[in-house]
Amino acid sequence: MRTYEEQIKSETAYEKKNCLLLLQPQAWRENRIWCCTHSKTDIIMGKKSEAVVEKRQIPQVLRGVLQLDALLTDKFCGLVEKIVPSKWRAQYKALEISCHGIPWIAGWLAFIWLWNSPSLYQMQVNFFIGLLLDVLVVAVVKAITRRRRPKGNRSDMFASMSVDKFSFPSGHATRACYIAHFFSSAFVISPLRLPLILWSSAVCVSRILLHRHHILDVVAGAAIGVLESIFISYMWISEEWSLQLLSMITDEKLEGGEYHV
Repeated sequence: MRTYEEQIKSETAYEKKNCLLLLQPQAWRENRIWCCTHSKTDIIMGKKSEAVVEKRQIPQVLRGVLQLDALLTDKFCGLVEKIVPSKWRAQYKALEISCHGIPWIAGWLAFIWLWNSPSLYQMQVNFFIGLLLDVLVVAVVKAITRRRRPKGNRSDMFASMSVDKFSFPSGHATRACYIAHFFSSAFVISPLRLPLILWSSAVCVSRILLHRHHILDVVAGAAIGVLESIFISYMWISEEWSLQLLSMITDEKLEGGEYHV
C-alpha cells in the first residue's frame, strides 16, 4: 500500500506529464494519441489504420445502361399502376411466395420422401440439383454485382437472406424460368406446360411491379434460369446414380439398384 507522500508525488508527476503534452504542438499531440491507440505493426509500417471504403468505379457505358434501365422500370411501373388497382399487391406477394427458394427446396424434399416411385427417381434428383445450382448461381452473381434494389422497394420480403438486399439478377425470375423450362423440355407434360409458362411470366412481371427488381434484373434472371435448365439436361444424372443419391437422402434402400435388399 502506497503512503500518502508517494501518492502525492505520483499525482504531481501525472499532472506535469499532462501539462507537457498540452504544451506540445497540435500535430505532435495527435500523433502521440494515435500511437497510443494503434498497434505496433501500424507504427512500424508507418501507416494509420483507417477504414476507407472506396466507391466502386462503374464504367460510363454501363452506368448509362443502368440509368436507362431504372428509367424504363419507373415508367413501366407507373403505366401499369394507372391501369391495375393497387390492391393487386397481395397477388404479387402470393406470386413471390410461390416461387421462393425455401418452399420449393423444402417441398421438393418432402415430395422425394413421400412419393417413392422408381419412375420418378431421375427427375426428382436432377430437378433438386437444379434448384441448388440456382441458389448458388444467384448468390454468387448478386455478391459480385451488388446492384441495389429500386427505390420503391418495401422491406416486406418473405424470408430474405443477406444477399437479398441486392437486385441483379432476380432470383425469383431464375427459379421460375428454370422450373418452367425444365418441365416443358425434359418431360412431355402438355397439360402443365401452358400453366407453367403463364405462372413463370406472372412471377417475372410481379417482381418489377413490386419494385423488387429493375427490368434488366428480371430479363437476365430469366435467361440464367433457362441456361440452368439446359445445363442440367446436359449433365443429366443416370438412374443408377439417382438411386444412390436418393438412398443417401432417405437413409434407406430403394428399389431398382443392385444394393436393394
